[in-house]
Amino acid sequence: MKSNLLKKHAKSFYWASFFLSSDILDKCSSLYNFCRTLDDIVDDDNNLSVKKEIFSKFKKDFENRNLDNQIIEDMWSLIDSEGISYQIVKDLFDGVETDLKEKVMINSKKDLLVYSYRVAGTVGLMMSKIMKVKNKEALKGAIDLGIAMQLTNIARDVCEDKARNRQYIEHDFSSIRAIINESQAFYEKSFTSISSIPVKSRFSVIVARRVYRKIGDYILKQNNIDNYNKAGKIYVPVFEKIIQTFLSIIDFIKLLFTKKLNYENQLNHNILEQEINLNERI
Repeated sequence: MKSNLLKKHAKSFYWASFFLSSDILDKCSSLYNFCRTLDDIVDDDNNLSVKKEIFSKFKKDFENRNLDNQIIEDMWSLIDSEGISYQIVKDLFDGVETDLKEKVMINSKKDLLVYSYRVAGTVGLMMSKIMKVKNKEALKGAIDLGIAMQLTNIARDVCEDKARNRQYIEHDFSSIRAIINESQAFYEKSFTSISSIPVKSRFSVIVARRVYRKIGDYILKQNNIDNYNKAGKIYVPVFEKIIQTFLSIIDFIKLLFTKKLNYENQLNHNILEQEINLNERI
């Protein structure tokens, strides 16, 4: 089944996926499989030239609609059926390709936000298209939720990234704490936008947002860099996922009373707009 990769590699998203209809889940799984394939190419243990060659072939096969590849066929089916802009997928390729270097180093907030948009904000945007979100302000919120989750990923994977010669933030606990704090603004700003997701899919996104955000709390519980370095991959335990799922019911009720969506994250969007025209994507 398409959800196998989701179950294996994305435990938080897989938990939230239980609240999706089978049709929406199938489409989201196709999107995840496509994104996972790209991630696996750049994270593989092959040498850089081999990875670049594999990436280039996959990208060319995608651009040429090589439907012999099931993952590419499923992705093009999504693009056509859900009206996903090709530019969004191109942004995703550009973001993933950023990691195809001997050494990756991000030195500014703008570069960090652009990278996070490309590898994760794009995914949030495409997920929203699958869930039939039409409101442009809500689509900006979907981008922000994707960015928030990517900042959480970066905070969690500092050691893993260092082993791959990638540095998105400094390898110290103050930098890790700072990026988790940065993610909070994006999580907060994304909340009201979820009210524009059709009710049948809304609860799943609420749960995913809560559970993924909780990863940051578990990172902060390490208190210092020594504990963090020893902790390995930090996950949200099942009992905490259950708690967050119940708390999501409260969020769901709150959003039923959200009548006016006036999205406000313009400061960060102005930084993104220096390189990415968001209006072209949504």
